Amino acid sequence: MSDEPDDRDVEGPREPGDNPDERQSVASGSDSDPTDSGDGLTKTDDADGPSLETDGEGVVSDPHNPEPTYPDRDDDIGGISTPPDDEEMPLADHIEEMVLRLAVVLLFGAGGTAIGLLWASDAIVSVWFNVFPQGGNAPPPHLYNPLELWLTRIKISSLLGIMVALPAFVYECYLFMRPGLYPNERKYYLAAVPTSVVLAAGGMVFSYVLVLPLLFEYFTYYAEGSAEIAYALGDTFNLIITLTGFLAIVFQIPLFIMLAIMLGVTTRRWLAQKRLYFWAAFAGLSFMFTIDPTMMAPILVAVTMILLFEGTLLILKWVGRE
Repeated sequence: MSDEPDDRDVEGPREPGDNPDERQSVASGSDSDPTDSGDGLTKTDDADGPSLETDGEGVVSDPHNPEPTYPDRDDDIGGISTPPDDEEMPLADHIEEMVLRLAVVLLFGAGGTAIGLLWASDAIVSVWFNVFPQGGNAPPPHLYNPLELWLTRIKISSLLGIMVALPAFVYECYLFMRPGLYPNERKYYLAAVPTSVVLAAGGMVFSYVLVLPLLFEYFTYYAEGSAEIAYALGDTFNLIITLTGFLAIVFQIPLFIMLAIMLGVTTRRWLAQKRLYFWAAFAGLSFMFTIDPTMMAPILVAVTMILLFEGTLLILKWVGRE
């Protein structure tokens, strides 16, 4: 028996290329061998494609197309998009712009009031003898302080100022919010300006033709036989102007609901589910802004608001808007 080792029993370290299968594996792996570039990125070479740098999760850069591409500002990225004219402004600039636009609205209102003063006296006589149920036999107005007539003229002229200032207010609000609105939102808002004027005029006519005669008929019936009726000019027109102006605003309810639904702020179904809360809010606003000890005026206004709300929801359901 020989002490020399048999060459067949001693195996040294094998070279990777000794086995044909391993040679094939090494050859195939060398085609896409990732190399570290030293900055945390891995450079991958593919025989069938260009060399790309990756961070282990995706392609970072392509040496054949070094210029980065950015999405368009109007594109919807991850569910978030920005209006085309949206830009950041300092808070002081926003406040300054808002004050200037409110000044424009006040200027329009003051101009309408000044024009209304030219025919204020005729308007007082016409309104007085049309809101009372007796017509020409209505009790004459009484003055209880020297400035009452002039103050009443200014108040009734302010109704014209409100009608002139309301569309200006809506349009100035649009200009203020325009950079943050999408094109379809701008379209809806611009359509709202003439609609707002028509609805405001409808509210004033509704007050003048239906609500005020009904209200003063109730007041007259309530006081007849108990006292001599002597309506004060100033107090009477305070109620007339307050009620007429408030109904001009109340008649904007359909417009507000339509805009909110078109802009995606709410849905008809949600408004219908929360209708009792809206009814309570309408009643609270009516009793807050139309002060009347007999409770007749706030009840009429609250009923009007509820009917406008429910009528708008009914129309939306009829046209299939949910």
